[in-house]
Parts: sequence; C-alpha cells; structure tokens
Amino acid sequence: MQSQRKALLLSSSNCHGYSLLEFAKEEISKFLSSNDVKELIFVPYAQNDFDGYTKKISDVIIPWGFTVRGLHTFSNPIDAINSAKAIFIGGGNTFLLLSRLYEKKLVELIKDRVTSGNLLYIGSSAGTNVATKSIHTTNDMPIIYPPSFDAIGIVPFNINPHYIDYVENSTHKGETRDQRLAEYMEMPHANLVLGLREGSILHINGNSLNLKGTAGAVVFKRNKDKTEYKVGADVSFLLEGN
Repeated sequence: MQSQRKALLLSSSNCHGYSLLEFAKEEISKFLSSNDVKELIFVPYAQNDFDGYTKKISDVIIPWGFTVRGLHTFSNPIDAINSAKAIFIGGGNTFLLLSRLYEKKLVELIKDRVTSGNLLYIGSSAGTNVATKSIHTTNDMPIIYPPSFDAIGIVPFNINPHYIDYVENSTHKGETRDQRLAEYMEMPHANLVLGLREGSILHINGNSLNLKGTAGAVVFKRNKDKTEYKVGADVSFLLEGN
C-alpha cells in the first residue's frame, strides 16, 4: 500500500561541530519550502520548560524564513494539529513525551494525518523515537509510565537515536549500545532497529526512505550482524520488516 507520509527523523538537534540544528538546516528548509509550508508547530512536550524550549528552537528556525509556534500555546491541541501543515517534535525524555501525547489524545491523530499526507512530520531524538513502532529502544530513563510503549508508528520499525559504536581501548566497562540493543532483539516483540548516528537524518517520502545529514546509520536484525549504511543510502527495505 502506498503511503503519503513525509517526514524527517533526526538523531538529535545537536551535532558536533555545528550550532543547534545547523547540520539539518538545508534538509529542513527544503522539506518545508518544497511542500509550501511557512508555519511550523513545535511540540515541546519532551521537556518541562515549554516556553524556553520553544524559544530556543524558534530563535534558530525563524531566521530561515519560517514561523514557529509552540503547541502548548493553543487552547485546543487537537484542533491545532488538525489545522497544521507541519509539526516538529523536539527531544528530551521519550517516556514523558509519549505520555503527554497519549494524555492529549494526539498519538492516533498525528499518525492518521501524517500517513494520509496531510501533515509533515519532523522529529529529533525523543521526537524521532515516538515516530516509530515503539519506544523500546530509546536511551532515556523511564521517569514516567506512558499508557503504552506503542508509539505513533509512522514507520513499522524502531530507531535508536544517538547511536554510538564501542570505542576500542575505552576505560568504560559498562554495557555497550550494541549489547543493549542485542538484549532487545532477543525479545519476542522486537522489531528491526535503525541506529542513527549523531548527524544522521532519515528522510521519509511515501515508501521511500533515504539517509541524509552528515553521518550514516546501522541496521540491527534478529540473528544477524549489524549492517552499516552511509549517507545517501536507500534504506526503503526497512519497511519490509524483520
């Protein structure tokens, strides 16, 4: 089935060597302008300082030629999402973010509007986590319990933002990210996982998925070694599942 979804999923808003969102400026600007979008609704629910977080993002994006308004400033968030052309869900704590999205009855609404092609979606870090099948592969601490770990489901797999490989000769002897993801892959409910390195962006256009940004990604499948993919790679096969 052909989906009309259009989304940019960023590993994070910060990338070494760049100011806030600078590494993604070209992709975000092109994504919005090519779809005739001038106003972006920012969702700051992954953090507690809604005004401060929205201002931080606004100060970056407004000079690019777009207006930004925080979802928390609308009296009715459901009406706001229904009338929006594009949203940007920021990072912070994934559990807190998903809990608030469920509380405000926005999970299914966002999914329906994005998959039907009526709403552009940009996510960063936690905002990327909640765009996927579930939040089982977030790096965050469960500071609150959402009604479900099931997320918006714009894509049918999981993502691990901020993915980092084990560093040889490191003095850190705790579990590596690969070990944590391997533990998840052993579970019967596990989905395929895309590990996005810092600076990596997943560009979704219908049933086409491509890696953009400044860094590549890795794919974890059950009972298989992880596979590396460079910037520019077509990873549309991820939609086929495990």
